[in-house]
Amino acid sequence: MPTGTTIRPAARIRSFTYAIRNIVSEAKKVEAAGRKVRYLNIGDPIPFGFKTPPHLVEAVARAMRDGHNGYTASAGIEPVREAVAAEYVNRGVPVSPDRVVLTSGTSEGIELALGALADAGDEVLVPTPTYPLYTAVLGKIGARGVYYRTDPSRGWLPDLEDIKRLISPATRAIVLIDPNNPTGAVYPEPLRRAVIDLANRTGVPILADEVYSELGFEGHTPLLGSLDPDAPILSFSSLSKAYLAPGWRAGWLTVGRSERLNDVLAAIKKLADGRLCSPGPMQYAIHAALTGDRSHQREFVAALRARADLTVARLGAIPGMRVVAPHAAFYAMPKVDLPPGKTDEDFVLGLLRETGVLCVYGSGFGLPADQGFFRVVFLASLDELGTIYDDIASFTAHFRSA
Repeated sequence: MPTGTTIRPAARIRSFTYAIRNIVSEAKKVEAAGRKVRYLNIGDPIPFGFKTPPHLVEAVARAMRDGHNGYTASAGIEPVREAVAAEYVNRGVPVSPDRVVLTSGTSEGIELALGALADAGDEVLVPTPTYPLYTAVLGKIGARGVYYRTDPSRGWLPDLEDIKRLISPATRAIVLIDPNNPTGAVYPEPLRRAVIDLANRTGVPILADEVYSELGFEGHTPLLGSLDPDAPILSFSSLSKAYLAPGWRAGWLTVGRSERLNDVLAAIKKLADGRLCSPGPMQYAIHAALTGDRSHQREFVAALRARADLTVARLGAIPGMRVVAPHAAFYAMPKVDLPPGKTDEDFVLGLLRETGVLCVYGSGFGLPADQGFFRVVFLASLDELGTIYDDIASFTAHFRSA
């Protein structure tokens, strides 16, 4: 081969996209041109002044000082898996420690589960809008994400009939993100039970993304498995959001007690062996988080609720813009009326270049580009959000008139 020939990457990489991070390259260009960028694209509380609870920091530091810096068991340290299992039992899901795998954040749990369930050509039902990691991982392994509808006129709730219609012999899982990223929706119990009933009848397991379950504005969202402990449910969570430690990559997945999932559990553990283990010292923080003080969550949720209220009031008052009120987490998905021929990406990139405000276009979450949706992360202070929403209002008026 000639030395000057470009080395070709794998073709499947073309289907791997992750808009939440991909758009940062545009923000860097704006910064290079001398404009300050206000990053509302990633759900990371730490840059906005929220602090990891001190007892979690001490648990990691103590683990390091005590020499726990080597590899752990692939599935994780036994006392920590016991703590995760106990947490689920306390919340109504009878899970044993041997059905818990500690992961490098929820993201690795999702990747392990999809890798264990889906072959090339298989399908996984994902909501639209979706958390784009699901479709990115499916693209990487050669499987396909099939979007089911969620309805903004009904608070972004899933369309159960659409899910039923989309299930086929190729369907390997149904993804349920509740509380939801990117919309902040929380699903009512009758809908959750209906999806569980569908999974039981079809034999298609549910991948329950429950990382925001402790960040509901009206209280904790019950774990999905508490509604039917024998349903085929895999659950994911982590310390990233409710425990304010996203950079630690400390998470877990649990596999429901149904014997139907035994082979899936074995496959997940086999894949976990191949990546050795999740970060060892951070596993000790999981134990501290689940067995220790959680009082920080009251203050955090109160702060999020105030920001959500401001977001709905300010963005909803902008002519040509509508927003569904979120009920958990720190995301909202407004919709702007686009001029003819314009896309959501045109709006978001124009907003970035003219004001330095970085959001993510709705088509990055699987929504049609001509519908004008975009995601806002409302973790900034109330004062800063007020200024940001002033800038969004001014830009929106200009964009729509042009």
